[in-house]
Amino acid sequence: MTAFSLEPAQLAWCAELRTLAAERLHPLADKGEPGHVNRALVAELGSLGLLGRLFTSGALDLCLMRESLAYACTEAETALALQGLGAHPVHAYGTEAQRARWLPRVTAGTAIAAFALSEPGAGSDAAALELRAEADASQADRSSDVAQAGRSWDVAQAGRSSDAPVLTAAPDGPARWRLTGEKCWISNAPEADFYTVFARTTPGAGARGVTAFLVPADRPGLTGRGLDMLSPHPIGALDFDAVPVTADDVLGEADRGFRVAMGTLNLFRPSVGAFAVGMAQAALDATLAHTAGRDAFGGKLRDLQAVSHQVAEMALRTEAARLMVHAAASAYDRGDPDVPRRSAMAKLLATETAQYVVDTAVQLHGARALQRGHLLEHLYREVRAPRIYEGASEVQRGIIAKELYARQEAR
Repeated sequence: MTAFSLEPAQLAWCAELRTLAAERLHPLADKGEPGHVNRALVAELGSLGLLGRLFTSGALDLCLMRESLAYACTEAETALALQGLGAHPVHAYGTEAQRARWLPRVTAGTAIAAFALSEPGAGSDAAALELRAEADASQADRSSDVAQAGRSWDVAQAGRSSDAPVLTAAPDGPARWRLTGEKCWISNAPEADFYTVFARTTPGAGARGVTAFLVPADRPGLTGRGLDMLSPHPIGALDFDAVPVTADDVLGEADRGFRVAMGTLNLFRPSVGAFAVGMAQAALDATLAHTAGRDAFGGKLRDLQAVSHQVAEMALRTEAARLMVHAAASAYDRGDPDVPRRSAMAKLLATETAQYVVDTAVQLHGARALQRGHLLEHLYREVRAPRIYEGASEVQRGIIAKELYARQEAR
């Protein structure tokens, strides 16, 4: 198989997923409450074995799942993607104990995961995170007598300011921190069962001073509230009031959490593009049916060159986006070195394409497409956010340019 074709078995699997989404997932999605986690829908994704595939399949399979589900049920697609986004850091960087506690419940659909990166002042600029992870006062207050307490403070690590010590070990237990600050625009918040939280452990160190923590939702000091957004998905803000975490909650290494975030995003960015392609294809198919059957000006809408050319452009852009998504996912699965550039290109092209295709579909349908409950009214609200989350389109262009210039300098 190449990046530009799918095997018959893969095509059959995609068709099966679209059928499952339409017949078993869409009815559950309709029963959900907008702005809240639909646990029945997540549980059904688990019973169908789709959540388990998040951790056993490659990037291309993830893209095929997301596109196929998005075509028939965007709510199911989003529920699946959010489980993957929130739990992938546990799967890829977690300890055996962390994985054993949470991953079986995530794959069964009985535990809701969330990826808590964005903040009110640090959305696209993830390296500007301000959520603080400060040494626990119960340890810090005793740090003046280092020998007696048996504690060590690492103040000499490269890239760390000497006035910002970080507790690294304690003989009577793991290092402890308190998380203080806010996260915002977090999908599945505040209803998730656990969060992958990115916090600053070293002030002034940029991306090098961020640590990823696995934070169960029942930790004291952690509260949240829902946000009323354009799309119907559960999105909220989280408040951290000295929330306790220890070294046992760290995902990966302390001060290396940015690697966890970027490793997760490099996998999921092409699949955001797949989500967008699924929506674009649904809008295109609806437009084909509408323009072929709609009487206008003594014929069918499709007989008007201005209409047929727009439909052709919609199809052209959708297929180009799909091919780039498949190419990026295949590059990820092969372990190619240019994954960040390809992932950024795939997400950028696919999300911008979907916006164009859905908007054009609305225009060709006319006022009926703006009526509440119409497929295109639904897609019109859904299609806007992917151009922002997991790195806005402008950020993707920056990544692409940076990678291009780095490659030129390396020649």
